[in-house]
Amino acid sequence: MAARRRTFAFGLAAHAAAAMAARRAAAQGSGAEDYPDRPIRVVVGFAAGGATDITTRAMAPKLQALLGQPIVVENRAGAGGNLATEQVVRAAPDGYTLLMGTVGALAINPTLHKSLPFDPQSDLSPISLSGEVLNVLAVPADRPWRGLRELIAAAEARPNTLTYGCSGVGGAGHLAGALLDRMAGIQTVHVPYRGGGALITDLVSGKVDFTFATAATTLPHVESGRLRVLAVPTAARSSLLPEVPTVAEGGLPGYEVANWYALLGPRGLPRPAVTRLAEAMAEALRDPEVLGHLARHGLEASPSSPEELARFIREETEKWGPIVRASGAAAN
Repeated sequence: MAARRRTFAFGLAAHAAAAMAARRAAAQGSGAEDYPDRPIRVVVGFAAGGATDITTRAMAPKLQALLGQPIVVENRAGAGGNLATEQVVRAAPDGYTLLMGTVGALAINPTLHKSLPFDPQSDLSPISLSGEVLNVLAVPADRPWRGLRELIAAAEARPNTLTYGCSGVGGAGHLAGALLDRMAGIQTVHVPYRGGGALITDLVSGKVDFTFATAATTLPHVESGRLRVLAVPTAARSSLLPEVPTVAEGGLPGYEVANWYALLGPRGLPRPAVTRLAEAMAEALRDPEVLGHLARHGLEASPSSPEELARFIREETEKWGPIVRASGAAAN
């Protein structure tokens, strides 16, 4: 994901003048030049206080200032983000009901669920990536492993013995462990929890051997000496933890798991509205106050163009489909 952020390189900013001119031209005679002229609702598929909600609310004041209209965040939790996604899919394509989607809802759920009442790739209009929450590979401090290679060696020596916990079946943490098993050729035991709080409690007490969990939930226990971080599952080292190696550096080239978020609207969203929103997202995600708020919660900004987001969702869906099937995870 970090590599993709460098590829994107805030491309919208580099072409801002041309994009704005194109938007003005496209809006002529369509009424879209007045967009937005009333409050915009952004639907979040998870409860308040989670990383998706934090990302959305961190950007909302800046987006409101840029767009000149209130940004109303609505939490519609349930079914791994599916309820919120369906709500936006069924909304009028006028740019006033948007979705802050996640890797789970947009790229994992299409395989995890046998049937969905929508197709994320055809029933939504991509606008921009927004950010990702940094996950870390953490182990209890009393374990002897000081790096990923030592953890893998222990799993090779004792197949189906080491346990890894996750905060929910089919989530990024679950599939990160499944991908580790697959790429390292090891067999570990998956232990699902109903949430991150219970998982971290058991990890700290040593009831599970390792986890892929958010930096926000693990780092306080790293600082207290009760947990140890072995690696980050990003393509490049994170600016939030530059001293921690990547899983790829630990011996698994190509390993990458990104827990990302993106802004989308219903299918058929007018191009002038898409362009206006994408430009506003790019500017908001350059704002120092927004970036600082995200960083305090272990989040990093990653804006993109609508086309880059569409391609990224396709790639992520193709990546996670085989891993979900191999893991045996299923929601219905």
